[in-house]
Amino acid sequence: MSYADEVFIGMCRDILDNGTSTEGEKVRPHWPDGQSAYTIKKFGAVNRYDLSKEFPIMTLRKTALKSATDEMLWIWQQKSNNIKDLHSHIWDEWADENGSIGKAYGYQMSVKHQYKEGMMDQVDRVIYDLKNNPFSRRIMTNIYVHQDLHEMNLYPCAYSMTFNVTQKKGQDKLTLNAILNQRSQDVLTANNWNVVQYAVLVHMLAQVCDMQVGELVHVIADAHIYDRHVPLVEELIARKPFAAPKFELNPDVKDFYEFTRDDVKLIGYETGEQIKDIPVAI
Repeated sequence: MSYADEVFIGMCRDILDNGTSTEGEKVRPHWPDGQSAYTIKKFGAVNRYDLSKEFPIMTLRKTALKSATDEMLWIWQQKSNNIKDLHSHIWDEWADENGSIGKAYGYQMSVKHQYKEGMMDQVDRVIYDLKNNPFSRRIMTNIYVHQDLHEMNLYPCAYSMTFNVTQKKGQDKLTLNAILNQRSQDVLTANNWNVVQYAVLVHMLAQVCDMQVGELVHVIADAHIYDRHVPLVEELIARKPFAAPKFELNPDVKDFYEFTRDDVKLIGYETGEQIKDIPVAI
């Protein structure tokens, strides 16, 4: 069993067995047929993944590594808020007629800010500090910008990354760790997708900053399973998992802005059958 499967199964079982229901409450999400989309939820899910031991991709069903990486690079590298720059259609629901999702995600990463060292956007600031001030406790990003929320077609779910560098005894290379903060997560559709995206990001940043990967800590304030997803989740977590695959990142890339989705690959990735036509709450 991969560790990502173990974490996912445990979290889902905890939500289903010990979570609270929003049924009958006033909720914003709804199903395409107009019915309210209720959830079973847990507050404060915290999952830790040691990236030096295993790449955290689930095997109960397939997580599309290249598509997940593509979306992460769309936000962090291209700093785009236009779905025309994506290879997938996961953001189509929230885009306007021009393809824009408003002042969300990549837009916030593109905004330059004044620092003592000059004008930089948040991504460049992270890379600058990892290379020049690795033991700083201030290496972080935040795209939940209140003054721009009214111009976002969707409020950011995964909104903040905090990076922390450690020095392991007896090792020359520094170790890059990170915390992903998420205000809300649809566990069935997005959990492993987000974990994989940010695990890839940590691998990429570690490589270009000449570090090794450490821990990825995923903090979810509201981890929920939608009412219409419950039978799908029950079936999924009852499946037989496989061993974790080996993750490979193109070692020749030394500049974060040169990575592409084709620079990531998995060796020996066995999975269960994909779940098709998962209903998505709007």
